[in-house]
Amino acid sequence: MARIRIPSTIVIIFVTVQTGFLLFMYARYSSFMPQSEEKPSQVHVLILSSWRSGSSFVGQLFSQHPSVFYLMEPAWHVWVTMYQNSAKVLHMAVRDLVRSVFLCDMSVFDAYMPWKRNLSDLFQWAASRALCSAPACDSFQRTDITNEMACKTLCGRYPFSKVEEACKTYSHVVIKEVRFFDLKVLYPLLTDPSLNLRIIHLVRDPRAVVKSREQSVKALARDNGIVLSTNGTKVEDSKYKVMQEVCRSHVQIYETATLKPPNFLKDRYLMVRFEDLVRDPLSEISEMYKFADLSLTPRLKSWIYNITHGQGPGKKKEAFKITSRDAVSVSQAWRNALSFQKVRKIQEVCKGAINILGYQLVDSEKEQRDLTLDLVLPRRQNQFSWSSFNPKH
Repeated sequence: MARIRIPSTIVIIFVTVQTGFLLFMYARYSSFMPQSEEKPSQVHVLILSSWRSGSSFVGQLFSQHPSVFYLMEPAWHVWVTMYQNSAKVLHMAVRDLVRSVFLCDMSVFDAYMPWKRNLSDLFQWAASRALCSAPACDSFQRTDITNEMACKTLCGRYPFSKVEEACKTYSHVVIKEVRFFDLKVLYPLLTDPSLNLRIIHLVRDPRAVVKSREQSVKALARDNGIVLSTNGTKVEDSKYKVMQEVCRSHVQIYETATLKPPNFLKDRYLMVRFEDLVRDPLSEISEMYKFADLSLTPRLKSWIYNITHGQGPGKKKEAFKITSRDAVSVSQAWRNALSFQKVRKIQEVCKGAINILGYQLVDSEKEQRDLTLDLVLPRRQNQFSWSSFNPKH
């Protein structure tokens, strides 16, 4: 299919003008309307994480729920179109796209995909069970656990308009994003009366993240350049400069949410560690569902058990796929796979995040290889959330 390439400068101008106009219209409209305390009918959940942190897995935990409309990293389209800019410059465009998706207004994609579209033109569309079942596609039921390969085969040619049509029929809209590096960027969404937004902040031991990133070096090179502001040049993160920025962002997000946070964050923020999730999946998932006003179904319980109790750590070619694996083994794989020299360097650039997020530093290769030594520290009560919602642990 021939695709028209639009200069990134034009797209930035278009998005900026569109945003200004929408804010102007909203301000005018709001001045004439009485303020209502009633929440929107839909619940909006943002899974906020970074690359190779288990976020695709967590996304599937929501995507497969029959009440959830889910999209995986829709802001990929922003970064691909405007790749010569920095992550900070693109924050506003990413936020505007996320807001539109939450409101089921998919016209926002016109700026990034101006051609006639099918479902298959949307990034990682088959990861969304909602786009593989009615009304988006007639091949599966909402209560089915869908398979990406089968979905791609059967549903890819359905028209893009089905995305918006389907979105409007669900009680929950969930988005997984790895392209926010500052929680304050999300304040306009958290205070937007048209949204009922909750944020699940997923983190993972930085040493495990690096091990996983090494399986996807080429796939991450363009995003690395945007993180490091290289004006479009791809980067392989051999010196862990990207990891340093990722670790800084997790610390910033966590501290903003927990150290004298604004009142509008009450009941809206939950920290989840990937390691806790794979060690006690049903308990942690039940906690996340409760936070999002969802219930765990028997079919989902069975599916969750099966995908977290497979054999082995998963293959390199499965780096971006959700397959049945030994989840606990996956979370500890870095301890044998990485050299102590690498681990020491990662600990240098991410020491603050390792400490704050509740992981234990290793001082020797012996400690690193000793799997009887638990490097995931016990979670303190309310360490990772501040709200009337209390985690079990």
